Amino acid sequence: MDRTGEDNAARSGFCGMSHRLRVAYVGPHFGEEPPISGIRGSGTVFFSGCTLRCSYCQNYQISRKGLGEEMTLRALLDRVRKMISGDRVHNINLVTPDHFFPHVFSLVSCLRKEGCTLPMVYNLSGYQSRDMLKRAEDYADIYLPDFKYADQALSRRLSRCGDYTGTALEAISEMIRQKGFLDAARTGSSLASRGVLVRHLILPGHIENSLDALTSLFLEFGPCLPLSLMSQYTPARPQTDDDLNRSITLDEFDSVYRHALDLGFEQLFVQFPEQVETGEKNMSPFLPDFRLTRPFSGTQDS
Repeated sequence: MDRTGEDNAARSGFCGMSHRLRVAYVGPHFGEEPPISGIRGSGTVFFSGCTLRCSYCQNYQISRKGLGEEMTLRALLDRVRKMISGDRVHNINLVTPDHFFPHVFSLVSCLRKEGCTLPMVYNLSGYQSRDMLKRAEDYADIYLPDFKYADQALSRRLSRCGDYTGTALEAISEMIRQKGFLDAARTGSSLASRGVLVRHLILPGHIENSLDALTSLFLEFGPCLPLSLMSQYTPARPQTDDDLNRSITLDEFDSVYRHALDLGFEQLFVQFPEQVETGEKNMSPFLPDFRLTRPFSGTQDS
């Protein structure tokens, strides 16, 4: 779809956005894997909109509802510069940027021309075309793709994309061709500078999907693939699938974790359930509120 033009409502794509840049948050984030967050945080830029329609999205305020601020590239560049100088973040982390790739490529080009040497992280759903990723190659250093589904019926029902599995495997293959596996996972460095780390979020009540997803990744990419196993699922809003109205159980997590170990994955980042149990939903560091100045803090700035 051609998203250009003045009539934004008529020109909005499946992502929910027009061609105009829309950003929900720019700032340091400490909830990524240790080689990405480091001690000073990952310099996140959360873009509004998304190319998927995940019913359970933890960031639904921006992915589904379009919360965010329309801004020019110059304005975004200024915000990122201030984050780099003020917060001394370890990288620039572009979250769900693919529907704004032309803007993102220009942003990265400007930063590099100004002498910025921070790694550019592309935080993606996994549902990207090989052709678009080839265009991103010169502007990316690290890829953090999801691999959500091995179950095509589930991907169609929950995210409205029945071709997710094959598309994501092709996309991850292209990312690895470009950058290899995440260097920090291989060398033990405290900070990553290049490579691919694949993430999988365990969905409550759908453990077979997780088991099959890990098997697919292992068969495609082998035991050295850096894999992040996430247990942070929190119901962000009511779901028609009753299982998605709760968090995962310890038994569900243990089943998936044991499977990852039994397969032989050698580079595992594991988010154990006890690390995300906070007692209060709105205090979860993994369930942001983008209406707040600091979405991940659980409290509004004064």
